[in-house]
Amino acid sequence: MQMNDMHNFGELKKVALREIWQHEANDFTPWLAKNIDALGDALGLELELTDREASVGDFSLDLLAKDLNSSKTVIIENQFSQTNHDHLGKLLTYAAGFDASVVIWLAEEVRDEHRQTLEWLNQKTGTDTEFFAIVVEILTIDDSKPAYNFKPVVFPNEWQKSQRQKVSASTTPKLEKYREYFQALIDELRASHGFPVKDSVKAKNQNRQYFAAGISGVYYRAGFARGGKVSASVYMEGEDKTLFDKLEQQGAAINSRFGRELEWERLDERKRSTVSVYRDGSIESSQSELEEIREWHIENLLKLKEVFTPEIERALETIDNDEL
Repeated sequence: MQMNDMHNFGELKKVALREIWQHEANDFTPWLAKNIDALGDALGLELELTDREASVGDFSLDLLAKDLNSSKTVIIENQFSQTNHDHLGKLLTYAAGFDASVVIWLAEEVRDEHRQTLEWLNQKTGTDTEFFAIVVEILTIDDSKPAYNFKPVVFPNEWQKSQRQKVSASTTPKLEKYREYFQALIDELRASHGFPVKDSVKAKNQNRQYFAAGISGVYYRAGFARGGKVSASVYMEGEDKTLFDKLEQQGAAINSRFGRELEWERLDERKRSTVSVYRDGSIESSQSELEEIREWHIENLLKLKEVFTPEIERALETIDNDEL
């Protein structure tokens, strides 16, 4: 390259969002729902959409999601142009209504007073609730196709350092063992068994790992339980136990198809229900025993997915018909 060519740059231009999406609710929000992975990548989250236009009283949240790596509830509110007080009020209403752990506000421009408010909330709430403000940019170079960019301008205090991908300096040897075990499980499921695990999924330093079932509010979960037990589970989120009850009505037939008795745990006092299979085991087991446990996890996750996915789809169809 000649020296003169080094200064032959294209012109970078910002494009107004309304030149790409005519209507915020009808055009931009559906696009964001389909591209929620990209938003998650920008924040180091593994986002799965749970609901659109989720209601809190008379208001409707744009997007309700979950971070699969932490099982945290995530609310996402977006708007064209500048942030305003109306959306700030709604954002806090949604955060309270859904007991959100991650709050994301997207806009074309974040006003200084709103930036300061979210930064203050991050300082006061600590790690219990995390607030993000994201500037949505559309950029072109000369006559190129437009490209989008999610630019965080407000984020939790430690987010920029860790980007949620690094193992914390306070990680104990046991938590690191969990992370190594589940990362090996993720890699093998993805590479050798065609299990639908996205490339962005990374193991955390925790004793369980969730896998999206492709059905809202339903996950497959591998874990180490108390009392020296290992579990593989179908995890159904929420206070509404209708789906669990529909499945349990077919419990004998499902147990038979699975090939052994499953533990049906309605968990009335909690916002979840599970159907699990257990075996003995601990993260402190020998390396050869952990390899055996990992093979057990793979076998049972695959079997749970094979048996439960069609059963859940049929149960949901029945529930929908009952509501008509």
